Amino acid sequence: MNRKLRALYLIWLLDARFVALREAVAERARLLTFRKRVVSVFLQLDDPYSYLLSHYLESMIDRYRPKVQFRVYLCQALSGEYMPQPGMLAEYAHTDAERLASALGIPFLDKGDTPVVEFRRPLLDYLAMEQEEDDFPETVIRALAYYWRGDAEGISKLLGRPGGGSDETNVLIGKNQLLLRKMGHYNCATMHYAGEWYWGVDRLLHLVRRFDAQKLNRRQALDEDIASMIAARKVTLPATPPAAAKALPPLELYYSFRSPYSYIALRSTFAIAKAYGLKLDVKPVLPMVARGMDMPRAKLLYIVKDANREARRKKVPFGRIADPAGEGAERCLAAFYYAKTQNRQFDFILEAGKAIFAEGVDVATDEGMQVVAERAGLFWPELQEGMQDELWRHEVKLNRESLAEAGMWAVPTLKIGEHVFWGQDRDWLLAHTVEDLCQGTEGIMV
Repeated sequence: MNRKLRALYLIWLLDARFVALREAVAERARLLTFRKRVVSVFLQLDDPYSYLLSHYLESMIDRYRPKVQFRVYLCQALSGEYMPQPGMLAEYAHTDAERLASALGIPFLDKGDTPVVEFRRPLLDYLAMEQEEDDFPETVIRALAYYWRGDAEGISKLLGRPGGGSDETNVLIGKNQLLLRKMGHYNCATMHYAGEWYWGVDRLLHLVRRFDAQKLNRRQALDEDIASMIAARKVTLPATPPAAAKALPPLELYYSFRSPYSYIALRSTFAIAKAYGLKLDVKPVLPMVARGMDMPRAKLLYIVKDANREARRKKVPFGRIADPAGEGAERCLAAFYYAKTQNRQFDFILEAGKAIFAEGVDVATDEGMQVVAERAGLFWPELQEGMQDELWRHEVKLNRESLAEAGMWAVPTLKIGEHVFWGQDRDWLLAHTVEDLCQGTEGIMV
């Protein structure tokens, strides 16, 4: 697909008017074909994010039944190119899920514990046998709760009923993986409805709002669990920096100029740093592709659509994208380090992000980069000369190494002291953590 056609396709894909039109068309097609509303839920037993999502699933079923059906599939996330750093991801996921559970008031294993490994296979075999039962969603919810709360007694009672064989279980999980891939996704803890995907508790509210806009809820008030989640994620930043914040370490942001999530994270990160008077150190890295990590088309498509949805939620301009892969990203890195010598690095990174992801400005060209430079308060002829300096390559290499030392590989990653967060959707946890550190407590952190 050439650049012009790709730009038109992205406009069709991301423009709010076209998004609303596609949703309306999908709903009309469903009515005309007498199909029921069906949410497909892919859950993985040993995935902590699946457990967190399952905690709210019972409320969702009760809230929208009988107008919406929930079909649960026992599955396993796709591996290979879809998961470039599986070891790091597994370790981070457990820590991240543990602190999410703490913040959301969901029971979870104590720090340092892991689910009882010997129960995993019997539970999988049991769930595979129950797949066709009407109460399968409730059974999966119960099994995940027992597994991730370390409830050996509950597991034993559940397994008191006969299960199937491992071969049949493997076939079923493989079949559900193929379905997941065919439908256009790669990860578990994921819900699908009418062409859209919703990952984990982080995207659950998008689906709630969609259904509530269609007046599908059985009651007007939000369920206690969902209301509690909304309350937990609210952040009130201090009007003036607390005195205790002066003793805190710098806030580090690992950033890629090709990452839409990195761009979306900028404003909230800047706001948190300013509110607490934190020194902010932006550490850009090369895009994942340039670091030898392939991006399958299905994953790329989901990221773009999801980033668009998250940008709307955060009221961040987004939608007209000029992919800076290759030369564009390298020019941005060179320009960033020149801007840093002029104390304009924050202005540059914000303007570059807006140009790339909201205005379709091609930063691989001098014309495009000049637009960014002038908006950032940089003198274009001097920036042109400064971009010839190759020292940025050494700095970026050091950034990549320190990112790996923090146990991370992806962006945006935010780090303050020993506390590490991945994603633009962890800003509320970051803010709560900084506040706890100012109070001299560990708070929700583990």
